[in-house]
Amino acid sequence: MSDDKVHPLRLPRSSRLSGFYRQTPAQRRTRLVESRWLSAEEAEACASLAGFDEACADSMVENVIGLHGLPLGLALNFRVNGQERLVPMAVEEPSIIAAASYAARLCAEHGGFEVTADEPITTAQVQLLDVRSPAEAEAALRARFPELLVEANSHLGPMCARGGGVRELEVRVLDATTLVVHLHVDTRDAMGANLVNGLAEKMAPRFVALSGGRAGLKILTNLADRRKVYVRASVPADALVSEGFADGGAVRDAILEAQRFAELDPYRAVTHNKGVMNGVDGVLVACGNDWRAVEAGAHAWAARSGVYRPLTTWRAGEDGALRGLLEMPLATSTVGGAARTHPGVLRALKLAGVSGALDLAGLAAAAGLATNLAALKALSTEGIQKGHMALHARRVAAEAGAEGEWVAVVAEQLARERVYRPERAREILDEVRQRQGAVQ
Repeated sequence: MSDDKVHPLRLPRSSRLSGFYRQTPAQRRTRLVESRWLSAEEAEACASLAGFDEACADSMVENVIGLHGLPLGLALNFRVNGQERLVPMAVEEPSIIAAASYAARLCAEHGGFEVTADEPITTAQVQLLDVRSPAEAEAALRARFPELLVEANSHLGPMCARGGGVRELEVRVLDATTLVVHLHVDTRDAMGANLVNGLAEKMAPRFVALSGGRAGLKILTNLADRRKVYVRASVPADALVSEGFADGGAVRDAILEAQRFAELDPYRAVTHNKGVMNGVDGVLVACGNDWRAVEAGAHAWAARSGVYRPLTTWRAGEDGALRGLLEMPLATSTVGGAARTHPGVLRALKLAGVSGALDLAGLAAAAGLATNLAALKALSTEGIQKGHMALHARRVAAEAGAEGEWVAVVAEQLARERVYRPERAREILDEVRQRQGAVQ
């Protein structure tokens, strides 16, 4: 029987873990075990840097002097292509995980996120300089593409055996003396940086001989525009009703006005896209992926028209529902790198139920569309600060020395007073302790 089918004494796994945010980290780990998302041993390992020590760190980067951690949280309520998913996110900023979970719940009640993706193509570039006749060189290269393709794949035996390999060659004229040749490589579940860089170096002499120029740079591009992911979601207007905003249609229209603002103004579009990357980057960091490369590619894609624009599109459907689309290049990996050496990354990938690189890209993009929706709704209604400051209050309470259940007590009082100073948090904590002592 499949692990997800109903057992007489067990319920199907769900990403709707009600009351999860009110529990302690230990209680949350217990629920993950009870819900069969993790084994007891894996859950216990989440409480520390189990397996990730200085020796492991020293094998990953240079000049290691110690370890540095980020909070690992779970965004809930995600339904992606019909499947219940937990979304691990490593972030330092409050409200991101809560925002993603809230927006995912809005979307999950009406079908969730629909994800599709291009094939996992990573592109290497070979720069050709001092080319006397770019037109003739371009023609010479194009004429030999079939045999060059075969030669390139001869260098990628193991990758070809896994179903990958060079899919296409492309040549572009950049100026009067410069060409660039692209090798578009299907790298399967790898991001493929080292592989395609090595391939570019091996093929460069052949390109030089055919073009009559000299080789310049030989390296991949992080504008992975042949490796895009597409996420769609829909929220009926009545689902947008919230406290103080009884007209869901008006909330939808306010979100559409915010979308239009981002389409008209690059200054707003940058912040709009930062909201997308809040979700995307959190997943990529948790899952040990190169979020810097994805960020660079995302912003280049946003500016591809010559004007920086939003990565998401929100429109009203014929039925009045709010419909969103996120389209962006997103190169991910589930083999090699941190996925091979970092035990925390392995646990995050298991929690997410990731089946491969394309699946991880889709999950990260779904988180990005969710955080974007949550930000637009907050900005269009009560303002972004209300939810953010409520969570910020917990941080201030902890900084003041509150622990356990007292964190929530102090944070609630700070939020009620709309005062977030550490000295006030300490005063409230002292008052709570005095009351507790009097009761005892």
